[in-house]
This record gives sequence, C-alpha cells and structure tokens, in this order.
Amino acid sequence: MTTRSTSRSGMPSEARADPSRCIRHYARVIRDATLEDADAIAALAHARRLDYESAQPRFWRQAADAVEKHTHFVSTLIQDDRVVSLVATDDDERLVGYVFASLVPAPPVYDPGGLTGYIDDFAVMRPALWSTTGSALLIEAKSKVLARGAAQIVVVTGQHDGPKREALLNAGMTVASEWLVQSLRD
Repeated sequence: MTTRSTSRSGMPSEARADPSRCIRHYARVIRDATLEDADAIAALAHARRLDYESAQPRFWRQAADAVEKHTHFVSTLIQDDRVVSLVATDDDERLVGYVFASLVPAPPVYDPGGLTGYIDDFAVMRPALWSTTGSALLIEAKSKVLARGAAQIVVVTGQHDGPKREALLNAGMTVASEWLVQSLRD
C-alpha cells in the first residue's frame, strides 16, 4: 500500500506541487449519475444538511424522513433529461461528490440571454475537496449546461460554507443575491 504525505488541509504533497494531480487523487472519475448512485448521494446530502442545520436551525431543519424523501427526489433528478446529474468517485469508486444542474428559464421580468443552469444540490465529502473535486464537478456541469443552451449558472450555497463559497468565487462566480432569515417562533 502506498502512503501519501499530506498537508494540514489533507491535500497530498504531490498535488500541492501539481494541482492537476489533486483532482485525479480525489476524483478519479466524474461521470453522469445513475440510479445506483441515489443512496450514496442522499447519504452525502444528509451529512451536508446536518452541517447546514447547525448553522441555521430553523431554515435548514430536516424533516424526520429527509433521507428517504431525498433519495426519491434524487432518483427523479437522475432520470430527468432537463437536469445535468454528475457524480465524482475516488480510486475505490466511492462517491466523493455530486452536482445537479437544472435548466430553467429566468423569471419573465429578466432576460439573461438564455436558460439558467440552476444548482441547488451540490456537495463533496469533505470541505477540503471543494477546491479540487467540487471545482471539477462545477467545470463539468458548466460545460454541459452551456451545451444545452444556458446563458448563466446560479449556485446556491450557505453563507457559513466558507470552502464552498471560496471555490465558487475562485471559479469566477459573483454574489448576486442573499437571503436573510429570522425565526418568528421560539
């Protein structure tokens, strides 16, 4: 078994010297999602929702049966031709990230020049993977929605999700809107 020296961020030393190797290390393959991926995607999404719920307990409060509902929802997205559904796997073919980009029209009062690639479901296994696996998934999703007529891409992220926000900003994205939340119940 080969071991790799890593930095505090978990990035292999050879990847720090050559960033392209980092993507290969963390995501051996980026491919279209299949129905067989639905359970693993829902499990990864559940872990992300727990993190989000701790940052904003009322807004992101999970339903008791969230994993089951999300597994079903993910299965419908994977089968929908209007949705780009991608997963990233590691050397052992374990899922380490996923992204879903829905092609949607802009509201009728706006004209961005085409469809919008709307990404709400987008996660990676560990925060350190945003700069590698997350970025690689985003690049592939952008390419696929562009080929299907999208003029822009919109990605939803939590304000507290620093590594994801940093990866999105490093990819050239800019903040267009923010949602402010206040609980009306104790």
